[in-house]
Amino acid sequence: MAADRPALRRTAGLRFAKLLGTGTGRTFTPRDADPRRWGLLAVWDDDDAARKFEDGPVVRRWQTIADEQWVGRLRPLSAHGRWSGREPFGTPRPDRWDGPVAAITRARLAPRKALRFWRAVPPVSADLSTAPGLRLALGIGEAPIGLQGTFSLWDSATALNTFAYDRAPHAAVVRRTAQEGWYAEELFVRFALLSAVGTVGGREPSART
Repeated sequence: MAADRPALRRTAGLRFAKLLGTGTGRTFTPRDADPRRWGLLAVWDDDDAARKFEDGPVVRRWQTIADEQWVGRLRPLSAHGRWSGREPFGTPRPDRWDGPVAAITRARLAPRKALRFWRAVPPVSADLSTAPGLRLALGIGEAPIGLQGTFSLWDSATALNTFAYDRAPHAAVVRRTAQEGWYAEELFVRFALLSAVGTVGGREPSART
C-alpha cells in the first residue's frame, strides 16, 4: 500500500488521503503494530469519485493480497485541529446524529514530550477496551513513532461522550494534554457512520454485539 502514494495523488476527485498502519493502540510505540492490517483514510469530492476508486485498479490490487476488507462511509459531524497543516474535513457545525458514530484522534507528538505521553497511554487504553458501547478501536499511524492516533466506532454519540469525558482515565489525559502540550499538531473528528461493508478481525464492527 505504501507504494501506491503516487497513484493516489493522480486519483480524480480525491481531496485528502492518508495511508495508515494500524495496531492495538496500547502504548503507541512500534511494539503495538499489526503489519498485516493497513488502512486508507480518504476525503472525496463526491460519492461518484469514491465509487470509481473502489472499483479501480488500486483497490483491486489490494484485494488480491487481502484476507478481508472493511469500508465505512463517514460524514463529519465535528472537527477540531489540523492534519499536515490542513483541515481535511472542513469546519462542520456540530450536528446531532442518532446512529453509530466514529471518532479519529491523531497527533504529531512534540519530541521532548513524547516519553510523558507514552507513559500516560496504558491506563486509557485499558479503560477503552471495556468501555460500554465501543464496537471497534484501532491505533492508527503514519509512522511507527510520533505520528499516531486512534480510530474508534461507537454505538452512539452518548457512548463516546461518556468515555471521553466521564471515565476518569481519559478525562485525566484530556486535562494533561492542555497542561503539558504533548502535541505539535492535533486533530479530533467525529463522524456519522452512513454505511459499512466488510469485516475487521472476522467480524462486522458496525453491527451491535
